[in-house]
Amino acid sequence: MAQVMPIRFQEHLQLTNIGINSANIGFSMITMESDKFICIREKNGDQSQVVIVDMADPNNPIRRPISADSAIMNPSSKVIALKAGRTLQIFNLEMKSKIKAHVSNEDVIFWKWISVNTIALVTENTVYHWPMEGDALPQKVFDRHSTLKGCQIINYRTDEAMKWLLLVGISAQQQRVVGAMQLYSVDRNVSQPIEGHAAAFVPFTVEGNKNPSNIFAFSVRNQTGGKLHIIEVGAPAEGNTAFTKKTVDVFFPAEAPNDFPVAMQASKEHGLLYMITKYGYIHLYDIETGTCIYMNRISGDTIFVTAPHEASNGIVGVNRKGQVLSVSIDEDNIVGYITNQLKNPELALKISVRCNLAGAEELFVRRFNMLFGQGQYSEAAKVAASAPKGILRTPQTIQRFQQCPAQPGQASPLLQYFSILLETSQLNKAESLELARPVLQQGRNQLLEKWLVEGKLECSEELGDLIKAHDSTLALSVYLRANIPQKVIICFAETNQFQKIVLYAKKVAYTPDYIFLLRNVMRGNVENGAAFAGMLVQDDPPLADIESITNVFMEQNLIPQCTSFLLDALKHNKPEEGHLQTRLLEMNLMSAPQVADAILGNQMFTHYDRAHIAQLCEQAQLLQRALEHYTDIFDIKRAIVHTHLLKPEWLVEYFGSLSVDDSLECLKAMLTANLRQNLQICVQIAGKYHEQLGTTKLIELFESFKSFEGLFYFLGSIVNFSQEAEVHFRYIQAACKTGQIKEVERICRESSCYDPERVKNFLKEAKLADQLPLIIVCDRFNFVHDLVMYLYKNNLQKYIEIYVQKVNPSRLPAVVGGLLDVDCAEDIVKNLILTVRGQFSTDELVEEVEKRNRLKLLMPWLEGRVHEGVNEPATHNALAKIYIDSNNNPERFLKENQFYDSEVIGKYCEKRDPHLACVSYERGGCDMELIRVCNANSLFKYAARHLVRKRDQPLWEHVLNPENTFRRPLIDQVVQTALSETQDADDVSTTVRAFMAADLPNELIELLEKIVLENSVFSDHRNLQNLLILTAVKADPTRVMEYITRLDNYDAPDIANIAITNQLFEEAFAIFKKFDVNTSAVQVLIEHVKNLDRAYEFAERCNDPTVWSELARAQLNSGAVKDAIDSFIKADDPSAYLDVIEAARANDGYEDMVRYLQMARKKAREAIIETELVFAYAKVNRLADLEEFISSPNIAQIQQVGDRCYDEGLYEPARILYNNVSNYARLASTLVHLGEYQAAVDGARKANSTKTWKEVCFACVEAGEFRMAQMCGLHIVVHADELEELIGHYQSRGFFQELIQLLEAALGLERAHMGMFTELAILYSKYNTPKMREHLELFWSRVNIPKVLRAAEQAHLWPELVFLYDKYEEYDNAIQTMMSHPTQCWKEAMFKDIITKVANIELYYKALSHYLEFKPMLLNDLLLVLTPRLDHTRAVGYFQKVGQLSLVLPYVKSVQSHNNKVINEALNNSYIENEDYDSLRESIDNFNNFDNIALAQRMEKHELIEFRRIAAYLFKMNNRWKQAVELCKKDHLYKDAMEYAAESRDTEISETLMGWFLDNENYESFAAGTFVMYDMLRPDVILELGWRHNIMDFAMPYLIQCVREYTLKVDKLEVSDETRTKEAETNNQQPLVLESQLAIGYYSS
Repeated sequence: MAQVMPIRFQEHLQLTNIGINSANIGFSMITMESDKFICIREKNGDQSQVVIVDMADPNNPIRRPISADSAIMNPSSKVIALKAGRTLQIFNLEMKSKIKAHVSNEDVIFWKWISVNTIALVTENTVYHWPMEGDALPQKVFDRHSTLKGCQIINYRTDEAMKWLLLVGISAQQQRVVGAMQLYSVDRNVSQPIEGHAAAFVPFTVEGNKNPSNIFAFSVRNQTGGKLHIIEVGAPAEGNTAFTKKTVDVFFPAEAPNDFPVAMQASKEHGLLYMITKYGYIHLYDIETGTCIYMNRISGDTIFVTAPHEASNGIVGVNRKGQVLSVSIDEDNIVGYITNQLKNPELALKISVRCNLAGAEELFVRRFNMLFGQGQYSEAAKVAASAPKGILRTPQTIQRFQQCPAQPGQASPLLQYFSILLETSQLNKAESLELARPVLQQGRNQLLEKWLVEGKLECSEELGDLIKAHDSTLALSVYLRANIPQKVIICFAETNQFQKIVLYAKKVAYTPDYIFLLRNVMRGNVENGAAFAGMLVQDDPPLADIESITNVFMEQNLIPQCTSFLLDALKHNKPEEGHLQTRLLEMNLMSAPQVADAILGNQMFTHYDRAHIAQLCEQAQLLQRALEHYTDIFDIKRAIVHTHLLKPEWLVEYFGSLSVDDSLECLKAMLTANLRQNLQICVQIAGKYHEQLGTTKLIELFESFKSFEGLFYFLGSIVNFSQEAEVHFRYIQAACKTGQIKEVERICRESSCYDPERVKNFLKEAKLADQLPLIIVCDRFNFVHDLVMYLYKNNLQKYIEIYVQKVNPSRLPAVVGGLLDVDCAEDIVKNLILTVRGQFSTDELVEEVEKRNRLKLLMPWLEGRVHEGVNEPATHNALAKIYIDSNNNPERFLKENQFYDSEVIGKYCEKRDPHLACVSYERGGCDMELIRVCNANSLFKYAARHLVRKRDQPLWEHVLNPENTFRRPLIDQVVQTALSETQDADDVSTTVRAFMAADLPNELIELLEKIVLENSVFSDHRNLQNLLILTAVKADPTRVMEYITRLDNYDAPDIANIAITNQLFEEAFAIFKKFDVNTSAVQVLIEHVKNLDRAYEFAERCNDPTVWSELARAQLNSGAVKDAIDSFIKADDPSAYLDVIEAARANDGYEDMVRYLQMARKKAREAIIETELVFAYAKVNRLADLEEFISSPNIAQIQQVGDRCYDEGLYEPARILYNNVSNYARLASTLVHLGEYQAAVDGARKANSTKTWKEVCFACVEAGEFRMAQMCGLHIVVHADELEELIGHYQSRGFFQELIQLLEAALGLERAHMGMFTELAILYSKYNTPKMREHLELFWSRVNIPKVLRAAEQAHLWPELVFLYDKYEEYDNAIQTMMSHPTQCWKEAMFKDIITKVANIELYYKALSHYLEFKPMLLNDLLLVLTPRLDHTRAVGYFQKVGQLSLVLPYVKSVQSHNNKVINEALNNSYIENEDYDSLRESIDNFNNFDNIALAQRMEKHELIEFRRIAAYLFKMNNRWKQAVELCKKDHLYKDAMEYAAESRDTEISETLMGWFLDNENYESFAAGTFVMYDMLRPDVILELGWRHNIMDFAMPYLIQCVREYTLKVDKLEVSDETRTKEAETNNQQPLVLESQLAIGYYSS
């Protein structure tokens, strides 16, 4: 079993296991305001996020893409506060909303939640409190003290009332961390600076005080040592004794000289302080005494943030490895630890009482017995009351107090005991019963009620039963608190609180006999019973069977109440409740039909017997409900004819549920039963369901009863919505037969669905008195001609006038046509036209008359309209036609009249006179029609003149279209006639453009030659000349040269460029040459003719620099670099120096480049020119010119040229150039290539560049110059980033010793770093293993241990590996390595030292196994070391399993003090095997934690009597007196038998033993037994035994003693009786002592 520890240490979470980067684990990145949440700010590159770890679900962290400087979670809810710069915001993560925000005027350097609603903000000078509620801004609390200036703020604490505030900071001074605090009192507005590192506030109740004290604890470590101060701040509460200040030393281990406190948390529940230091040590202190209870290291890394751990009343924190650790006290072991390890029983008692912890039972019992024995009953009662776990509050204790006599003038001990218990705590079951009995006897029930309310009594069934005989209500309260459901429900029933029964039964999950209870309730009060029944069915499933409840109601014929109940119970309409639904409806249909009707109307139920209910409904005259339930058509027809008993609205809706056939059958039955009565409702039904029933069938139904009235109303209800022609026609018929002429007129006018032909014929046959419906139909559907003929033949001319005058005047043309067809007189027609003036279409009228060749009929009417000023085209069109036909000067009318339609009249004239048609079309702008007429009649000259005058490009496109067969004669007329006649330039230009657009080049040339070459007003027109040449270029290139020569007024450059475009290069050259454009001319020769020789001749002839430049560029492009350079020099043109340089470089023409660049340098001072000149000197090896040039003033890029020379292997020029610009880095590289290593090292030294050092070093290594390579390497290895490459270079070439010498030489450098020591160690592990251990012992603190660990493991250097594991504090791996390779790396002392430091306790047991196998004789030494850490149960079990327990007996004996069952049994077995009964008896006496009975049963058959004696002793210890005595009797252990019988306090056992003595004639033992077992023996039995066995001498001493004892008792009774008689007389009028004493104890409160 492991050493008893007073604390529990637990790792809750490893942050790295849930994806938290170890780089983000630190004080600035992690906050923990409580044990509920951990908030981490992560930065991965440019991405920032906040991770929230809910400790209730740590494996599912919440990640939010939030960029903030700080984030803190609310201590209790998912509310986060964010800080970015000076902006502060609070968000509710669950509601996804912002609570509030604030922009601070100062930088907030620290902030913290100090409550669930308040954040403390700390700036450089001030502390603020920012409440979360409302819109409140941060409120200033106090200014920072000057002692905290320059400190890093690490914490801010407040007491519970937030009246005392503490700001904590640290700073580095004199190579140590100094803590500074500022304590501020809100009430006194005063600050006090304190030196300290960690602090906490905690309310603590001092023993004897009623109210807690406000305790302030803080710790400091300064140069003189560490201290913990515990003081009370503020004035003590009223009635409190002031807390005594405690100052204790804080121990810091010698190996942690720089350790200091970093966090402190207080446990209010336990009265303890937890303090954590920087090095991971936990200190546990008692607040009241300041005693250090425990101190140990719990983490190898700094725990930088902590919070109270509410679940265990301990502390939780996060260390730099990301472990979330908690520490709390071990409530099972701490009291024992303080008692046994600290040897401080007083503190153990205090903590046991304060925290109600086990472990000090023996101390309490001993103290209680001592006080009780001294008669200090009040103090003993206090001990019993304060004892943890109620160990002394037993019936035996009560019995002891009851047996104690009361002292005169004092309360009885029992009363004192109960008074103290009631003041401090709740009474237990036995105590409550003992106190209740006398109180009830006194009738003081109110005291019990008061104690129940205050929670002073433990409620039980026995207590309730005791009280029930006196007060049922109070007993109910007890039963409720004791949770005795059956008794509670009986009390509820007895007190008529039936409504509470269901609620209580649900609450406690108890199911009583509800039906029995309901019957009892119903007998007393029906209303209460109904309410109770309703409560029984509120749940699903119901608490009682609904049918059984219904039977209870029906037993008393309570139909209304039963109905109300069933309506509520069956409201869920379940299928299995169908029979109950039927029963409900049946009972109401037979007794209260109106109720049944209402139930059915609500449609609550659907699962009852519908057929049965339907019959009952019909019997009850509820026909509507009957119909709703009937499904047979015969039943429906029987009931439905009684429409006077049904609501019409419902009946109409009901038909919607019937099938089509059933509906028609029912309608027929209704009409047959009573046509007059049922017609209206049948019409309504037919109107609503005509679509389903079929309109045709309904019409036939009404017609079968010859009910046209019904048919009219039925069709009238649907005609406005129907699209059926038959419906509309039948409706018109029905309306006519019922005399509804207005409705006929309306339908004829509005409907579009009837067949017009059928309706027209019907109306003709109907011979109606009013012909308006017929007129409407004929007018709407264009039957005007038929209408006119019908009316004219039937002498109804007045309806014709009515028609055209009132109905539709626009129909006059058709009417006139019809009248003319019937040879009506012209006067009648003219009069009819005159009466309908301007309300019809003149065009239609003219058309109708013209079709009948009666147009002149209209001439007077038309001329009259013209004289009236009518401008209507139709009127003038008609007149034009009349004039054309009569040849009445039509051309004049056509030219002068502006109102006729040219298109109409032109078309009219085409066949009569084409010339008039052209006039008409031209006047109206009808160009296409005009061209068409001219083409058809060969009027090309007219068309040509019209085209030229019109200037319409689209029209030109139309006539010049190749598909136009008349194009050629038209073009001829244009060239010969139209253009010759015009003097307008626009006419000419438009025509030319049209020819160009039509792509007629030959015709255009012909046209232009006629205009330009022949003497005309347009001969010198520039555009026409340009056009002529361009047209020739496109159509006839052979004529271009002629035009160029003959014409002078054209745009030469443009024409030349166009000629070039069309491959006419010679013509273009001629144009440029004619107009002296030499540059363009030579470009033509170069670019198009591509003849450089002609270009050179042309350049020689004109000797123009620009020409030479153009030629030079052409030569350059053609690859004639030398010729090009000559031409550039002749042109004195340096402008193309870039191209020349590139071309010369490509052709390696650096000699020619020198000449060109020398010329160019004179003309232009460009850096590239001089740079290329320098490079050209280098290329042609003119080093003297090179040195001369760079020594003179220049703007050349010397560095660039040097690099180029270096890249091309021109190292000599490069050396000159680098030396000139002092580029020692490249100079050194150049010298390396030249083999001048010493000079290269000097250059590298001047350059002082890592890259240069590397290059020179690597070159020296390649050349075998290791001395110089080492000189360079010393400048490289000091850079950790370059070390790996350097080592790789050496190793890849096999120079291992040289590399080791280099690193050994570098260790003494001032800038030596960890990488050098690490890599040297790795090299030793590979190439020089003997030196590795020496190196590690000297420099282990300066190597990267994990890296060297891997190297050592790969090289199988086990001693070195163990050494490194030890230094790296990876003790687990060190132990495993030593056990895996004991022959190479085993060191006994080292192993024992390391094994105590491992974290994995499994290694303890592996070590035990290892020792057992390899070093069994040293096993006890190892166990001695591991004793404080081992689980002794497991260890002993292991040795038992392998059969080696005897080997470790010293260890087992040393740990038996833990009183562990496994250890005790193992040792006992060992003692039995070794027959060591003395040690066994000692073990049994001192350590009782083993299976006593099993051991006793095992030894009772042992062959040695001492072991059998021990078995009897064990039986006695376990109260098996009879077995113990019997075993002693067998072995003749008379003394033991008598002692055991006496201890048993059992008279039967004692007397049986005495009888056995006599049976065996052991009279001496009989006499001894009367003395030993005196209290257990009855005198009459002893007297009888002595007399019967004739041994009265042996029994006489006992009998004498009995007589003396009885005599004393009688005397004492007489005295007591006299005293009691006197007291009764004196106190006859006073209340009972118990009542008065209780009143003193409780009414004072």
